[in-house]
Amino acid sequence: MPKNKGKGGKNRRRGKNENEQKRELTFKEDGQEYAQVSRMLGNGRLEAQCFDGLKRLCHIRGKMRKKVWVNQGDIVLLGLRDYQDGKADVILKYNNEEARMLKSYGELPENAQLVEGADGAEGGEDGPTVDFVADDVPSAPSAPAAVPATKGVYTLDDI
Repeated sequence: MPKNKGKGGKNRRRGKNENEQKRELTFKEDGQEYAQVSRMLGNGRLEAQCFDGLKRLCHIRGKMRKKVWVNQGDIVLLGLRDYQDGKADVILKYNNEEARMLKSYGELPENAQLVEGADGAEGGEDGPTVDFVADDVPSAPSAPAAVPATKGVYTLDDI
């Protein structure tokens, strides 16, 4: 077996993803629409609720696949298709700061719910936190379920 002479493998040669710097805010143009991801479908597809009121089936473009991770609740820019109104392509994903700026500029409607993700203040590594109120938690049953008095063979109906 040959001896390793290099300083790492494939991931070292690729380099680190250094796109944390500020980028220019991109606004929508003709044939584009803002949307919020409502459901991830897999295979590079998702369902998004557009801010024009339609729900569209979207495809993540190849340049973004495995480089930009899109999650449920993210604000994205869609490229609309002329020949299919119910389908669109994800062109750009906005981070939380950019989505807040779009909302402050009036590009997104006021009723848009912005979800804080991994780079936001809420949540953290474990995801979003949930606070329970005492009224929300159902109480445990006070008495155990009735057990049949006969010993021996039980059926599924008895359990």
